[in-house]
Amino acid sequence: MILDAHGHVGTWPDFLIPDPTAGGLVAAMDRIGVTAMGISHLLAVGPDAGRGNRLAREIAERHPGRFGVWQVYNPHHRTPLSLDGVWGVKLHPDVHQCRLDDPRYDPVWELGLPVLSHGQTDSAWSDPEQFATVAARHPDVPILMGHTGLWPSGFTRAARLVAGHPNVFLEVCGSKSTGRWIARLASLAGAERVVFGSDACFLDLRIGYGRVALAPLAPADRALIQGGNLARILGPRLP
Repeated sequence: MILDAHGHVGTWPDFLIPDPTAGGLVAAMDRIGVTAMGISHLLAVGPDAGRGNRLAREIAERHPGRFGVWQVYNPHHRTPLSLDGVWGVKLHPDVHQCRLDDPRYDPVWELGLPVLSHGQTDSAWSDPEQFATVAARHPDVPILMGHTGLWPSGFTRAARLVAGHPNVFLEVCGSKSTGRWIARLASLAGAERVVFGSDACFLDLRIGYGRVALAPLAPADRALIQGGNLARILGPRLP
């Protein structure tokens, strides 16, 4: 089973996305063998979280079992959140310019759902150190650190910062990621703490999965990273 933790649909104003459609994602998923992908709509990440979240739900309903919804929370707008029919909550502290450890995110942590957040080393809004802070405050909330801090210069630091917080998982999508880095993260943090994500449709799903497929990993570790860990995190929420 291959599960992609980090996907999107829609367009973004300053980023070329050749195919922003759900249909394009499904075609790529079928070609590679990806069972399901967690998506947030880029409209929701950007100017309209409420409408974007509704569009993501409609897409998931049109493609049963293929998409899980990460509902976006905008801390400035206090976006309404649901417990039902979603994989969890998506945060983007850098777009919203609100630190991950800011109290304005309290409604998200109180919900108790899995959280996927953008993480960016040396960012004022989402540095991995803030993941350690919120993980300590909310040890029962599974937290996926998107991009494992984004920059290779910070991958090792990210893994070490959250080593003592078993509720934080290192999600590995990003144009700077490599198969060797994924294997190194598995060695540093344990394969049970590393989760595959592609960042499609921003980035090419084929390249994203290729990094995991060709990484120098033991078969059991690859199985955990490419789907087993996320299945465990989601539990009955997985379609």
